[in-house]
Amino acid sequence: MEILYEDNHLIAVNKACGELVQGDKTGDRTLIDDIKAYIKDKYNKPGEVFLGVPHRLDRPTTGVVLFARTSKALARLNDMFKSHNEIRKTYWAVTQQCPSVKEATLLNYLIRNEKQNKSFVAKEPFSQYHTAKPQEAILRYKVIGHSERYHLLEVELQTGRHHQIRCQLAAIGCPIKGDLKYGAQRSNPDGSICLHARQISFIHPVSKQHIVITAPAPKSFNMFNIND
Repeated sequence: MEILYEDNHLIAVNKACGELVQGDKTGDRTLIDDIKAYIKDKYNKPGEVFLGVPHRLDRPTTGVVLFARTSKALARLNDMFKSHNEIRKTYWAVTQQCPSVKEATLLNYLIRNEKQNKSFVAKEPFSQYHTAKPQEAILRYKVIGHSERYHLLEVELQTGRHHQIRCQLAAIGCPIKGDLKYGAQRSNPDGSICLHARQISFIHPVSKQHIVITAPAPKSFNMFNIND
Protein backbone atom coordinates (compact mmCIF):
# COMPACT_ATOMS: atom_id res chain seq x y z
CA MET A 1 0.00 0.00 0.00
CA GLU A 2 1.45 3.33 -1.10
CA ILE A 3 0.48 6.32 1.07
CA LEU A 4 0.35 9.53 -0.97
CA TYR A 5 -0.91 11.96 1.68
CA GLU A 6 -1.72 11.82 5.39
CA ASP A 7 -2.75 14.22 8.14
CA ASN A 8 -5.08 14.16 11.16
CA HIS A 9 -8.22 14.32 9.00
CA LEU A 10 -7.35 12.74 5.63
CA ILE A 11 -5.37 9.92 4.11
CA ALA A 12 -4.86 9.16 0.41
CA VAL A 13 -3.37 6.07 -1.22
CA ASN A 14 -2.32 5.00 -4.69
CA LYS A 15 -4.72 2.15 -5.42
CA ALA A 16 -3.27 -0.78 -7.37
CA CYS A 17 -5.11 -2.79 -10.01
CA GLY A 18 -7.36 -5.42 -8.45
CA GLU A 19 -7.66 -3.75 -5.06
CA LEU A 20 -11.16 -3.19 -3.73
CA VAL A 21 -11.94 0.16 -2.16
CA GLN A 22 -14.99 -1.19 -0.33
CA GLY A 23 -16.31 -4.68 0.33
CA ASP A 24 -18.41 -6.49 -2.26
CA LYS A 25 -19.95 -9.94 -2.76
CA THR A 26 -16.48 -11.49 -3.25
CA GLY A 27 -15.63 -10.93 0.40
CA ASP A 28 -12.06 -10.02 -0.60
CA ARG A 29 -9.91 -7.83 1.63
CA THR A 30 -10.28 -4.11 0.91
CA LEU A 31 -8.26 -0.92 1.04
CA ILE A 32 -10.43 0.11 3.98
CA ASP A 33 -9.22 -2.97 5.87
CA ASP A 34 -5.59 -2.24 5.04
CA ILE A 35 -5.72 1.45 5.94
CA LYS A 36 -7.55 0.83 9.22
CA ALA A 37 -4.88 -1.72 10.16
CA TYR A 38 -2.14 0.75 9.19
CA ILE A 39 -3.65 3.58 11.29
CA LYS A 40 -4.30 1.30 14.25
CA ASP A 41 -0.71 0.09 14.25
CA LYS A 42 1.00 3.42 13.53
CA TYR A 43 -0.92 5.43 16.11
CA ASN A 44 -1.53 2.59 18.58
CA LYS A 45 -5.26 3.27 18.50
CA PRO A 46 -7.52 1.22 20.77
CA GLY A 47 -10.86 -0.06 19.51
CA GLU A 48 -12.35 0.48 16.08
CA VAL A 49 -10.64 2.93 13.69
CA PHE A 50 -12.92 5.41 11.90
CA LEU A 51 -12.42 5.65 8.12
CA GLY A 52 -14.87 7.36 5.78
CA VAL A 53 -15.15 6.77 2.02
CA PRO A 54 -16.23 9.89 0.07
CA HIS A 55 -15.48 8.38 -3.37
CA ARG A 56 -14.38 5.14 -5.05
CA LEU A 57 -12.52 3.71 -8.02
CA ASP A 58 -13.43 0.62 -10.03
CA ARG A 59 -11.49 -2.53 -9.15
CA PRO A 60 -9.42 -2.65 -12.41
CA THR A 61 -8.60 1.08 -12.17
CA THR A 62 -5.54 2.56 -10.44
CA GLY A 63 -4.67 5.86 -8.79
CA VAL A 64 -5.57 8.32 -6.05
CA VAL A 65 -8.24 7.36 -3.54
CA LEU A 66 -9.00 9.80 -0.74
CA PHE A 67 -10.34 8.72 2.66
CA ALA A 68 -11.53 10.69 5.69
CA ARG A 69 -10.08 9.95 9.12
CA THR A 70 -12.69 12.01 10.99
CA SER A 71 -16.47 12.33 10.69
CA LYS A 72 -16.08 16.11 10.33
CA ALA A 73 -13.84 15.71 7.28
CA LEU A 74 -16.11 13.03 5.80
CA ALA A 75 -19.25 15.18 5.99
CA ARG A 76 -17.51 18.09 4.27
CA LEU A 77 -15.87 15.87 1.62
CA ASN A 78 -19.21 14.26 0.81
CA ASP A 79 -20.67 17.69 0.11
CA MET A 80 -17.61 18.67 -1.95
CA PHE A 81 -17.78 15.56 -4.13
CA LYS A 82 -21.52 16.05 -4.69
CA SER A 83 -21.02 19.62 -5.88
CA HIS A 84 -18.64 18.49 -8.69
CA ASN A 85 -16.89 21.88 -8.75
CA GLU A 86 -15.01 21.92 -5.44
CA ILE A 87 -12.78 18.95 -6.20
CA ARG A 88 -10.78 18.66 -9.42
CA LYS A 89 -10.22 15.06 -10.53
CA THR A 90 -7.77 14.35 -13.35
CA TYR A 91 -7.45 10.92 -14.95
CA TRP A 92 -5.14 9.40 -17.52
CA ALA A 93 -6.53 6.94 -20.04
CA VAL A 94 -4.76 4.89 -22.71
CA THR A 95 -6.62 4.15 -25.94
CA GLN A 96 -5.63 2.37 -29.14
CA GLN A 97 -7.76 4.64 -31.29
CA CYS A 98 -6.98 8.34 -31.24
CA PRO A 99 -9.98 10.69 -30.97
CA SER A 100 -10.65 12.56 -34.20
CA VAL A 101 -10.67 15.79 -32.17
CA LYS A 102 -7.57 16.19 -30.00
CA GLU A 103 -9.32 18.17 -27.26
CA ALA A 104 -13.05 18.32 -26.58
CA THR A 105 -15.87 18.25 -24.05
CA LEU A 106 -18.18 15.23 -24.14
CA LEU A 107 -21.77 15.52 -22.97
CA ASN A 108 -23.92 12.42 -22.90
CA TYR A 109 -26.81 11.04 -20.91
CA LEU A 110 -26.04 7.68 -19.35
CA ILE A 111 -28.22 4.79 -18.27
CA ARG A 112 -26.86 2.30 -15.74
CA ASN A 113 -27.73 -1.38 -16.15
CA GLU A 114 -27.40 -2.86 -12.66
CA LYS A 115 -27.56 -6.50 -13.83
CA GLN A 116 -24.70 -6.03 -16.31
CA ASN A 117 -22.84 -3.56 -14.07
CA LYS A 118 -22.44 -1.39 -17.14
CA SER A 119 -23.50 2.06 -18.35
CA PHE A 120 -24.83 2.95 -21.77
CA VAL A 121 -25.25 6.23 -23.66
CA ALA A 122 -28.97 6.95 -23.75
CA LYS A 123 -30.61 7.89 -27.02
CA GLU A 124 -33.49 10.31 -27.34
CA PRO A 125 -36.36 10.35 -26.71
CA PHE A 126 -35.48 9.76 -23.07
CA SER A 127 -39.14 8.92 -22.35
CA GLN A 128 -38.45 5.42 -23.69
CA TYR A 129 -36.39 4.63 -20.57
CA HIS A 130 -38.94 3.54 -18.00
CA THR A 131 -36.77 1.89 -15.33
CA ALA A 132 -34.11 4.59 -14.88
CA LYS A 133 -33.76 8.25 -15.72
CA PRO A 134 -30.76 9.08 -17.95
CA GLN A 135 -28.18 11.13 -16.05
CA GLU A 136 -26.13 13.94 -17.56
CA ALA A 137 -22.43 13.07 -17.87
CA ILE A 138 -19.80 15.66 -18.77
CA LEU A 139 -16.05 15.28 -19.15
CA ARG A 140 -13.26 17.10 -20.92
CA TYR A 141 -10.35 15.29 -22.53
CA LYS A 142 -7.21 16.15 -24.41
CA VAL A 143 -4.60 13.97 -26.09
CA ILE A 144 -1.28 14.49 -24.28
CA GLY A 145 0.92 11.65 -25.54
CA HIS A 146 1.52 8.98 -28.16
CA SER A 147 3.42 5.72 -28.44
CA GLU A 148 3.83 3.47 -31.46
CA ARG A 149 0.38 1.93 -31.01
CA TYR A 150 -1.42 3.85 -28.28
CA HIS A 151 -2.53 7.31 -27.24
CA LEU A 152 -2.56 8.95 -23.79
CA LEU A 153 -5.56 11.09 -22.89
CA GLU A 154 -5.92 13.41 -19.92
CA VAL A 155 -9.51 13.51 -18.68
CA GLU A 156 -11.19 15.90 -16.27
CA LEU A 157 -14.55 14.85 -14.84
CA GLN A 158 -17.26 17.43 -14.37
CA THR A 159 -19.81 14.87 -13.19
CA GLY A 160 -19.39 11.57 -11.38
CA ARG A 161 -21.43 8.84 -13.08
CA HIS A 162 -21.04 5.07 -13.01
CA HIS A 163 -18.22 4.02 -15.40
CA GLN A 164 -18.44 7.50 -16.93
CA ILE A 165 -14.99 7.76 -18.52
CA ARG A 166 -15.08 4.18 -19.74
CA CYS A 167 -18.51 4.60 -21.30
CA GLN A 168 -18.05 8.04 -22.85
CA LEU A 169 -14.67 7.27 -24.44
CA ALA A 170 -16.05 4.03 -25.85
CA ALA A 171 -18.96 5.99 -27.31
CA ILE A 172 -16.55 8.02 -29.47
CA GLY A 173 -14.79 4.86 -30.67
CA CYS A 174 -11.93 5.02 -28.16
CA PRO A 175 -12.37 2.25 -25.57
CA ILE A 176 -9.72 2.16 -22.86
CA LYS A 177 -6.90 -0.34 -23.34
CA GLY A 178 -7.79 -3.61 -21.60
CA ASP A 179 -11.43 -2.69 -21.01
CA LEU A 180 -13.22 -5.65 -22.62
CA LYS A 181 -16.56 -4.58 -21.10
CA TYR A 182 -16.53 -1.41 -23.18
CA GLY A 183 -15.11 -2.71 -26.43
CA ALA A 184 -11.33 -3.11 -26.07
CA GLN A 185 -9.93 -5.78 -28.39
CA ARG A 186 -7.98 -7.66 -25.72
CA SER A 187 -7.42 -7.71 -21.98
CA ASN A 188 -4.29 -6.60 -20.14
CA PRO A 189 -2.18 -9.44 -18.68
CA ASP A 190 -2.80 -8.27 -15.10
CA GLY A 191 -6.54 -7.77 -15.56
CA SER A 192 -6.26 -4.00 -15.29
CA ILE A 193 -7.69 -1.37 -17.56
CA CYS A 194 -5.43 1.56 -18.48
CA LEU A 195 -7.39 4.15 -16.54
CA HIS A 196 -5.47 5.93 -13.80
CA ALA A 197 -6.75 8.51 -11.31
CA ARG A 198 -3.72 10.73 -11.75
CA GLN A 199 -4.45 13.70 -9.53
CA ILE A 200 -6.96 15.19 -7.15
CA SER A 201 -6.90 18.81 -5.97
CA PHE A 202 -9.17 20.53 -3.47
CA ILE A 203 -9.38 22.88 -0.52
CA HIS A 204 -8.77 20.92 2.66
CA PRO A 205 -12.15 20.50 4.43
CA VAL A 206 -10.69 21.48 7.82
CA SER A 207 -7.44 23.45 7.40
CA LYS A 208 -8.67 25.21 4.20
CA GLN A 209 -5.25 24.78 2.56
CA HIS A 210 -5.02 23.95 -1.13
CA ILE A 211 -4.11 20.28 -1.47
CA VAL A 212 -2.82 18.56 -4.62
CA ILE A 213 -2.25 14.79 -4.53
CA THR A 214 -0.64 13.03 -7.51
CA ALA A 215 -0.38 9.28 -8.00
CA PRO A 216 2.63 7.87 -9.93
CA ALA A 217 1.49 6.04 -13.05
CA PRO A 218 1.58 2.21 -13.07
CA LYS A 219 3.92 0.19 -15.27
CA SER A 220 1.23 -0.19 -17.95
CA PHE A 221 1.83 3.49 -18.80
CA ASN A 222 5.61 3.07 -19.30
CA MET A 223 5.19 3.20 -23.08
CA PHE A 224 4.85 6.99 -22.79
CA ASN A 225 8.19 7.51 -20.98
CA ILE A 226 6.56 9.25 -18.03
CA ASN A 227 8.95 10.71 -15.49
CA ASP A 228 7.33 10.51 -12.05
